[in-house]
Formats: sequence, structure tokens, C-alpha cells
Amino acid sequence: MKIHFLGTCAGTEPMMGRQHMSFVIETRGALYWFDAGEGCSRTAHIKGLDLLSVKAVVISHPHMDHTGGLANLIWNISAISANYGLPHKFGELLLFVPLKNVWSGAETLLDADGASYKRRLSVVPCLMTDGVLFDDGAVKITAYHNMHIRRAEGEPWRSFSFRIEAEGKAIVYSGDIRELQELDSAIGEGCDCAITETGHFKIDAVHAYYAEKNVGCVYFSHNGREILGDSEGSREKVAALFGCRGVIAEDCMTVDV
Repeated sequence: MKIHFLGTCAGTEPMMGRQHMSFVIETRGALYWFDAGEGCSRTAHIKGLDLLSVKAVVISHPHMDHTGGLANLIWNISAISANYGLPHKFGELLLFVPLKNVWSGAETLLDADGASYKRRLSVVPCLMTDGVLFDDGAVKITAYHNMHIRRAEGEPWRSFSFRIEAEGKAIVYSGDIRELQELDSAIGEGCDCAITETGHFKIDAVHAYYAEKNVGCVYFSHNGREILGDSEGSREKVAALFGCRGVIAEDCMTVDV
């Protein structure tokens, strides 16, 4: 199983060498897509990933740095199918969203372009709730709401973290969170790696949280000002605190789990 980091930047202005948040899990000939920051599908295609093998897309919350490339992802899958005369491998693409308008907004853009994607790809939008989102026998994805986006009583949760299980391994993806302790349920008794956002947390706080957790490797992503402003110093600090267990993710990085 591989993790392909496509975008590792928090919701900042455009940064040289980094795009907004997106990564892909690759296993058993399929791609499972998490968040869709701008340019994610272009990066994946140029990196050599087969967009026709995208089986599911999961959007953690509706902020633009996690959704800006969603419509383009669907359009690029369709364009590759048309240009190379190849079908999408699974016929339909499952799209898990925390709010209906995440998909309806992307769909409006795609329809304005003639909705040609519909001839080549069936997008099945699914509204996200707590619990098991998806289990195809190869990958199981469980969602856990968090407080990154506040809500009024009775409103649906709009921000989620995830536990991803495949090939006997477990990956926890924080999404954007308000408190690191919100990851307790997803981590449970432990996981092989954790993809943790640092757009809202300092390196020291992340280290303090994981110090007593049964977690193999911690990948820093959705990186914020501390890391973006001093990348070399941040790498040295992460190495000093975490040793080989801590990695600051970079765009286009691929790691084996």
C-alpha cells in the first residue's frame, strides 16, 4: 500500500512548490482519494497515477483548500477516458461529502462545460455521517466528526477525521481539527501511521500529543506557517523530537505503508 501526497499546504495564499491538501491511497489496483486541493489531479496524472482507477473520493470538510480541485478531478478523469479511448475501471466513482453543496457546486461547473463527463463516468454522491463510510473488502474507511467547523444544535457535522484500514494496516487522517484530542477515537489502540494537519498546531504540540500514542509514523501535512516559514529548521526539529517516526510531507512524495 502506498500513500501519494499531492498537496501538503494549509489554506494559505499560493506557495511555491506546494498545493493545497490532497493525498491518495493506492492499493490492489485502485486509488482512494482524500481531499481535492487545487491542481491535485494534474499532479497525480503527471506523477504517473492512473486516474481511471480512482474508486472513491472522500472530502473531509467543505473549505476551499480541500475542495478547489474537485470539479477538475472529475473533468480530468473524463478527459483521459475520452482522449485515450479507455473506460473508467469501476464504472462509477463514489464521492463522500460532508455537505450536499460540495458536490452540487462542482456539478454546476461541470454541467456548464456541457456535462460530457456523464457519458464516461457515473459520480455517486454520498452524504457523510459518523461510522463506516465504505468497505469494499480491500479498503475500509471510518469517519469521525470533529469540531473544526462549529455547528448549531441539530445541524449536521461538517468536518471529519478518518481511519483507513487496508492490507492489515491502519492509517489515520486528521482532516482539519480544533483539538488534537479529537483524534483519540480514530487512533483507538493504535495505527501504523497518522497523517496530521499542522496548519493549526505547532510541532511541539503534535509531538506532545503523539508521545503516548501507539502510532508508527507521523506525517505532517496541511502544513502551516511554522513549517512553511522555516522548512529546514522545521525538519531538524521534527527529526530531533520524533526521530525517524516524524516526516514533513512534501508535494509528490510517495511512501510505503
